[in-house]
Parts: sequence; structure tokens; C-alpha cells
Amino acid sequence: MAAGDSFYIATPIFYVNDVPHIGHAYTEVAADVLARWHRQAGDDTWLLTGTDEHGQKILRTAVANDTTPKAWADKLVADAWLPLLKTINIANDDFIRTTDPRHESAVTIFLQKLYDDGFIYSGEYEGYYCVGCEEYKQIDDLMELPSGDYAGKLLCKIHSIPVEVLKEKNYFFRMSDFEQRLLDLYESQPDFIQPESVRNEIIQFVKSGLDDLSISRSSFDWGIKIPWDHSHVLYVWFDALLNYITAIGYGTDEANFDRRWPAVQLVGKDIARFHAVIWPAMLMAAGLPTPRRVFGHGWLLVGGEKMSKSKLTGIAPSQITDTFGVDAFRYYFMRAINFGQDGSFSWEDLSARYQAELANGFGNLSSRVIAMLTRYRAGEIPTGVTLTEADEAIFAASARATAEADAAIERLAIHEALAAIWTLVDDLNGYITIQEPWALAKDPANAGRLDAVLFTALRGLGTLAVLLSPFVPDAAEKLWSAIGGVGVVQAQDVRAAFDWAGGPTVTPLESSLFPRIESPEPAAAS
Repeated sequence: MAAGDSFYIATPIFYVNDVPHIGHAYTEVAADVLARWHRQAGDDTWLLTGTDEHGQKILRTAVANDTTPKAWADKLVADAWLPLLKTINIANDDFIRTTDPRHESAVTIFLQKLYDDGFIYSGEYEGYYCVGCEEYKQIDDLMELPSGDYAGKLLCKIHSIPVEVLKEKNYFFRMSDFEQRLLDLYESQPDFIQPESVRNEIIQFVKSGLDDLSISRSSFDWGIKIPWDHSHVLYVWFDALLNYITAIGYGTDEANFDRRWPAVQLVGKDIARFHAVIWPAMLMAAGLPTPRRVFGHGWLLVGGEKMSKSKLTGIAPSQITDTFGVDAFRYYFMRAINFGQDGSFSWEDLSARYQAELANGFGNLSSRVIAMLTRYRAGEIPTGVTLTEADEAIFAASARATAEADAAIERLAIHEALAAIWTLVDDLNGYITIQEPWALAKDPANAGRLDAVLFTALRGLGTLAVLLSPFVPDAAEKLWSAIGGVGVVQAQDVRAAFDWAGGPTVTPLESSLFPRIESPEPAAAS
């Protein structure tokens, strides 16, 4: 992208039937890293997240907890979902709730347009409905167990709970009209759906034939009312998908809508079908541009199973941040898992990476360089140095890491961006080991060479502070301040990280960026 281009990125909006776990936080951090990178590169960036609060599942959860759906949603948002953003340091620009008046009014405008243009009709539908998914299921989406409490019943493969057989008069969206247009979209824009595995699955699904979509329910009333028939409420997915445009002014602020849309959308692979089939079809029907990209990332697995509160495999983000810190949380999930694939979480791997890569690798490097400048040059940064081939190699490594990381971010390959940046961490540690500044300091005749080594190491360290700011913002800012960086690190052009401006002196770090953790046991579950 060229600096100044629009970059609008959205997470899925999360269902408020329960508190968030690290699977939700994983998506939030990935979107935040991408947004911070583009923001720091000077792009016109907007990060949206929020909550999905309508539907039968929320109604049943609220009733089970002896409250109203709105009161339940208000409490969960205030007590769990908004605090999550602070816990993992998300710099979102907006937070949309599907119970917001701005959302509900814009949804009504969209719905009425589709109805007026002939894309919605009334009919009767009977099918298998999973309340957990808030979705009618095809027979291929169901399974039977040979024994146990649910033996002989049809279960949702995702939630492992029995589906319900529903028959009711509904309103339908003519999704089948868009089958060929969707296939043309996938062919003309190969990166519209990523990764390739999700793209292939979606293409095969559409090629197998699309049915029209039931978009209303009359058996309960917790939802946005159909504007021409108040006895029906809107299907929760049709409602929720519209948040990506209602939040940026659809129907109310066309200038801002035109400025922001289309978006890059990060979703879990299990909901990619909604975002890569239903959602673009809805937009086509309304005459609006389709998303720029839909990226269906993999699942976080615990003990081989998808993270789930209902299966007691959910881990609260605070259980990690309370022990390892926020930056380590953000770094670990972006580095340890290939973005787009499933990844297994373990406390052992988290602890090992924290010690080896953050504490010993980056943290120790930062402390050593600043300590040597403080000890050997009273904190003054050398100038006018004569560089050797070894020094120039570090500058080349800094430029290469910057370019490779930016290219990886463009591909949404967040793990590859961090790997590229970490080559500079390793190069700098190797450089210091070979150059032995502590040995050079013993002989005044080597003063010029020591200046060059300290200057080179510091320049590399500054590049790392800029490059790592989207990933570990607190540690990066702390380092940036210590090495005499001008302004705040978030204001530095990340695409020119190797060419940063610094002051005349360094300031000793008050503590290690990533202190050693003697007993890295997880905090007790809340």
C-alpha cells in the first residue's frame, strides 16, 4: 500500500452469551497488530470490533440467568468485553453493538432497500436449526453418536448439541441469484478469501448450489423488527453482518462510508462461509462493493480441541497476562501460530518462548546495548563513526527486515512478519558476540572501533523498537524512550524503521523489558 491509503480492518463481532477467552483475544490482537502497522505507516486506518447481541441464544441465556436480553448484554459488555480490549491493549477506533440505535436504524434502511428491490420474499421453511450457531443446518453439518445421552439424535458438528426441527413462515433473501456472481468474484479476485484452504472450501460450497436464505424468525422477539412486518425479527446473522457498514455511516454518513469501505475482515474459519458467501451476496444485492478481503484464520486448540467455554477448554486472557504480561501475550500468539492455520496452545511453549525469545533474546539485547553505552560512553551516542563491512551488514539487515516484515503484513502473514523482524534480533546478538565491545573497551586505541560498534548496535535496536511497536507496544515505547528516540515510537514510519531519528543520549532501563519469571505457573482461573 502507498502511505495515506485507506485501511479499514474489522474483527467479527463477538456473541455475548459468555465471557471472552483467548480464542477471541487472538483475533483481536491480530487485527490490532495489522491496524497499528498500517497506522504507523501513515495509512488512513480504522479498526472496528464489537458485540453481537440479538438472537435466540442470547434470549435463552438471559432467561436462564433471570434477566432481560438487553440487561444481560449490557452487563457482559461492561464487565467482560470492553475490559478485554484493555487487558490485551487493543487500540480500536470504534466498538459497535448490534443493540446500538445507529446500527438498528441503518439495518432497517438496508433491509427495506432489498425488499423494495425484490430481493426478499415470504415463504415457509422447515429445517434443522442449531441454536448455538444460530443457523439452519444441512444434513452434512450434522452427526449422530452411537451412545451416550444424545444417542440417536442429530447433533451439530460444531457444538455437539442436538439440533431443533423448526417449521415457520419466514422471509427469504434471494441468495441463489448470486451464485455465479460470487464464483466470478472468487475467480477475478484470488485473494478475496484467504487462506487457500478456506478459499477452496468456499468455492466448492458455492459450486454445489446456493439456496435462498431464511432471514426472519417469528417464534421469538429478541431482534430487529422487519420494517414491513413487525411480527418477525431479523435473522441474527443477517443483522450482525451489517455491522461492518453500519459502524462507518451506511445510510447516515455516506462520506465516511465511502472513505472507509471496503474492509479487510478477519474471522474464524468456522464463520468464513457467512462472511465470504452470505455477506458479499447481501452487498451485491444492495449495489455496494464487496469486502476487500476475508481472512479465515485457524482455531486455537487446547488438548487437541477448539477453545470452548462449553467444553471447559476456555482460558481467560488475564490468566496469561497476569503472569507473563500483555506484550508477551500479544507476541506469543502472533509468533507461535502460523496465521491462517490451527495452533495448539500450551503453557510450556509460552514459557519457553518467553524465556528464550523475549527475555534472553530481545530483552537481554536491549539491556546490554544500553548498559554498554552507559558504561563506556556515559550514555552519549557516538557520532561520526567509521563503519566496517560487519557494521554495514547490520544496516543492510535492518533494511531487509523492514521490507520483509512489511511485505508479510501485506499478505496478512503476521507470523512471517515477526520472523523477519527476529532475524535482526539474532543478527544483532551475533554481531555483539563477534565484535566483543567489552574487549574493545579495555584498550583506548580501540576507541574509534568501539564507537562504531556501539553506534551500529544502537541503530539496530532503534529499528527493532519501531518494527516491534505494533506487536509489543509497551516494551517498544519503553525501549524507544531509553535509546533517545524522538517523539513517541507509534509516530515513527514503520516502513522506514531502519531510518529513525534519535537524540544525543541513552537512558538506562529501570528494569528489563521482559523480566525473568522464576515460577511461570498460570494464574488461577477466575
